[in-house]
Amino acid sequence: MVKNLKRGNRVAVDPGVECAKCRYCREGRGNLCINSMFAGAAKVDGCLSRFYTHPANDCYKLPDHVSLEEGAFLELISVGIHACKRGGVGFGSVVLIQGSGSLGLVTLLVCRAFGASKVIMTDYLQSRLDKAKELGADLIVQVHPNDIAEVVNHRIISALGHHASICIDCVGTELTMSLALKVTASGGIIVLVAVGGGPTVKIPITEAVIREIDIRGARHYINSYSIALDMVASGTIDVKPLITHHYRLEEILKALNTSRTREGDAIKVFVHTNRDWVC
Repeated sequence: MVKNLKRGNRVAVDPGVECAKCRYCREGRGNLCINSMFAGAAKVDGCLSRFYTHPANDCYKLPDHVSLEEGAFLELISVGIHACKRGGVGFGSVVLIQGSGSLGLVTLLVCRAFGASKVIMTDYLQSRLDKAKELGADLIVQVHPNDIAEVVNHRIISALGHHASICIDCVGTELTMSLALKVTASGGIIVLVAVGGGPTVKIPITEAVIREIDIRGARHYINSYSIALDMVASGTIDVKPLITHHYRLEEILKALNTSRTREGDAIKVFVHTNRDWVC
């Protein structure tokens, strides 16, 4: 029986559902669950429908002043929180975030909330870098897909003045992983959030050995949704500048195309399933 919610409540849905039975769930690491289902991923249906059923324990009631759009950001914010936790971001941290898409930009906001003293952002789209600067990035560096890691490394070190203590890779290509190993300071930490380069990439792993750089994966998130909601509700972070496009459910193909092509400098594209929604 559902006791924490009632009909008409506005909620944010945590799309990851763990089995609660495997060794990882029992150890409190449900994000590593071998039987987990993630709504909208792989063969699991998502929420692009008028009605959707989901476990009540994974539905978070939104305060009246938090919009549904802000609530929809909680999953992405949670990923950023988990990445920052894995990297040990805190007061005084100097962080390089590779990729200024929606995940990278949200991670920038989380880094600031965690107390990072300096954040540098990279991307190949100038419009994304401009948005990063608007949101509080200290430095921005444009990187092209065909660039050589050593060349980009020199540009970043020249701009920053020193190596980054933490690198969070929100792209996951051979270039960005190689660059992370060059830019991260000895004894620093690299957090891999994305795997855009496929299952196998060639990187100068010797850098990690001789300079004692920790490489850490970050899969989804764990115990982060409540923190994400508190951050939004308290105004600690503001995700509204990342909302760029709105579509009705009937316009789903156009919405997906906008997201794919980044038409109109799209960052976060929303599809509204409520028939009563008015822009």
